[in-house]
Amino acid sequence: MSGRHDTMMNPRIEDLLDRTDSKFRLVTLGSTRARQINAYFNAVGSGGLGSQVPPQVPSVVRKPLSIAFEEIAADKILPVYGEELAAKREAEAAEAAARIAAAQEQD
Repeated sequence: MSGRHDTMMNPRIEDLLDRTDSKFRLVTLGSTRARQINAYFNAVGSGGLGSQVPPQVPSVVRKPLSIAFEEIAADKILPVYGEELAAKREAEAAEAAARIAAAQEQD
C-alpha cells in the first residue's frame, strides 16, 4: 500500500510546503497573491490595470487561490523574509532621500 494518498488538490500541499519554511508562511503567501490576482481580474473588467500583476502561469482554474498555489509550485512567487524586506525598504528610503537631495541641489 502506498504512503501517498490521492488528494483533490493540485499542486499537493506537501509540495508547496517544500517551497516555504512553514505552513503559516504558505498561507500568508498564497492569500496575499490570491488577493492580488483577484484585484487584477477586477481591474481587467473596468479597464484600469495600473500596476496589477497578471497571473504568472497558464491555468485552467478560475479561483485566485488555486492560481496562486500553482504560481508558488512553479517558483514564480517566492516568499520574502524579514531581513530581506527590511534591507529592501532601507535601500528604497536611501534612494528616495538621494533623489530629494539631488532635486534640492538643482533648485
